[in-house]
Amino acid sequence: MHSSSGAVIYVGKAKNLKNRVSQYFNNSPKQDKVMAMVEHVDDFEYYVTLNERDAFALENNMIKKYKPFYNILLKDDKAYPYIRVTTKDDYPRMEVVRRIKNDGNKYFGPYISGISPYALIKIVNMAYPLRMCKQTIKKTVQRPCLYYSMGLCSAPCAQKVSKDDYKKIVESAMDFLRGNDKNIEEILTKKMEIASQVENFERAIEIRDMLKMVKNLKQRVVTDLPNDLKLDAISYQNNGVIGSICVLTVRHGKILGVVNQSVIDASIEEKDTMQEFLMQYYKVHEKPKEVLTNIRVDNILEDEIGVKITCPQKGVKYSLIKTANLNAKEYLSKIEYKENIEYDKTVGALSKLKEKLNLTKIPNRIECYDISHISGTNQVASMVVFIAGRPAKNMYRKFKMRNQNGPNDFECLMQTLKRRISELDGDDVSFTQKPDLLVIDGGKGQLSSTYEVLKHSKLNCDIVSLAKQFEEVYTPYSNIPVMLKRGSSELRILQNIRDEAHRFAITFHRQLRSKNEIKSPLDDIKGLGKVKKQALLKQFETFDAIKKASVEELNMVKGIDKNLAITIYNYLQKF
Repeated sequence: MHSSSGAVIYVGKAKNLKNRVSQYFNNSPKQDKVMAMVEHVDDFEYYVTLNERDAFALENNMIKKYKPFYNILLKDDKAYPYIRVTTKDDYPRMEVVRRIKNDGNKYFGPYISGISPYALIKIVNMAYPLRMCKQTIKKTVQRPCLYYSMGLCSAPCAQKVSKDDYKKIVESAMDFLRGNDKNIEEILTKKMEIASQVENFERAIEIRDMLKMVKNLKQRVVTDLPNDLKLDAISYQNNGVIGSICVLTVRHGKILGVVNQSVIDASIEEKDTMQEFLMQYYKVHEKPKEVLTNIRVDNILEDEIGVKITCPQKGVKYSLIKTANLNAKEYLSKIEYKENIEYDKTVGALSKLKEKLNLTKIPNRIECYDISHISGTNQVASMVVFIAGRPAKNMYRKFKMRNQNGPNDFECLMQTLKRRISELDGDDVSFTQKPDLLVIDGGKGQLSSTYEVLKHSKLNCDIVSLAKQFEEVYTPYSNIPVMLKRGSSELRILQNIRDEAHRFAITFHRQLRSKNEIKSPLDDIKGLGKVKKQALLKQFETFDAIKKASVEELNMVKGIDKNLAITIYNYLQKF
């Protein structure tokens, strides 16, 4: 489904497209989120696939490509941390990673809220002296490092431990990561007692805190579940406008953490929302052996994702789903309040902006332009885009001015807008989307020059300018500016996009200026750093004066000894 500007705002699939599309546009009662999307639908296109599996794949690829506003957007595409034990090495070590690879090593995790993998590695090293360095263990005996003296490494590099004994240490460490806490508690307790006896109280307190963390891990055990069970319990809750999804992660019989995410999705059925979430989530996260859901999904999804998916109705697995339900509902109540505030700052503010400035439509896509230069040199322009009141940084564009003689902001703005309009039928995804509102940084003059360009273009949109000193908003239809209320959400949107365009333009200008700076011959003199170079320039003021100076005169500059003075003198005779 497309908006009036041509942007893809929703992607969906159905076995019967006629029935599904009719559900969106008929007079039957609908949830608010669906009604909100339908109001923005201007056109739609469809594709036919040979089977349901192809439809799943096409839907998923299109959502990833277009990131439609009314589909689920997984904002946090980062994978959660794991502990990797490099078992393919002769002397394995532990490290934190965020991706699982099929590389022959052992992975433990993911570690989510309340559990730090770095803290776990510290605990393991306190109990089991695995090596912590990344160096390759060679046959030649090396001197052991400080960690060996501290009892935190068994020093295989110095051949202080045999391969077989080191392998036993690794197995004990991995046994702890699998959920066996008993042995490590005994080891840490003994070390804490020894530290106390020798009055090393700082070490004793450190070990005591580690023991507390181990006990916290024990409290996460789920009764009646096998120790080797890996599953995720996922619950979706919604209030008709927004929704929340909770992922409860269970590994080796322990609840490792709870992840809550808010979602905006305009699916007619909750099942579609759950299926779309599962497709996206397991593209970037580790797949467990089983996924529990509070909503039944299509059987074909199991083959598509490669995971067993069940909707339990009783037993301990149902208890896990109930826990996920409670977390999802609790998170939903929190984000309802935040969403209301965010709505007032964004979509709500855009509605007020339309009313206050008498715009032709709600400005969902706003573009703002600004110019940056110093005395007419390195002139650049920026185009910043806000969609639904939020920055769309992947849509930002920058321009380097052509054929400019001296500073002329009006000419620069006109050139920028003409070049932007000329790309409407091009391949750039940002330029092909038409704005609802153009914002120009400046006053009535800047607005008048750009409005002349806009009038004779294909862009059918509103345009205003924002003058910085008193924050007056100028429109093409009146010489009297509109004064929006100070601190109002509608003024803040204009200020935010204007300030962002200014920042983006200045950053590009500085990059260009730095690139075009002329390199000094002094830069190539060995031993002449930034401070000494500045001292030379302060003393002689110009490069020619430095070149004419004698060795004795150069030697008198602070920080430059006789040898360096000779080096500078000899080098500058080439020029």
